[in-house]
Amino acid sequence: MSDHTEAVAEHVGGTTQSFIYIWIALLVMTGVEVLLAYEQVPVLIMLTALLGLSIVKAALIIAYFMHLKFEKLSLFLTLFPMLVLCIILMLIIFMPDSLRSLNMRVQ
Repeated sequence: MSDHTEAVAEHVGGTTQSFIYIWIALLVMTGVEVLLAYEQVPVLIMLTALLGLSIVKAALIIAYFMHLKFEKLSLFLTLFPMLVLCIILMLIIFMPDSLRSLNMRVQ
């Protein structure tokens, strides 16, 4: 009978309490986004705030609910350039299209 010990992989991840805090933060940010949509805020400020909140929400979802925060650094470095590319595409494609509708907005 060989006497060897098996290494038990320790599960590293978020706790239920941290997931609840993240969920509440996402809920509050969504409420702010809805409030911005209904208030008469200047379009450039509204679009910048909505884009910023969306990026923060996406980062929280990726980090906690998709468990990227608890993965190896190499996986993060593989996915991070795609996040940057998506942000650049949003700024290049969608932001000018949103600003085009500035003249069409009912004041």
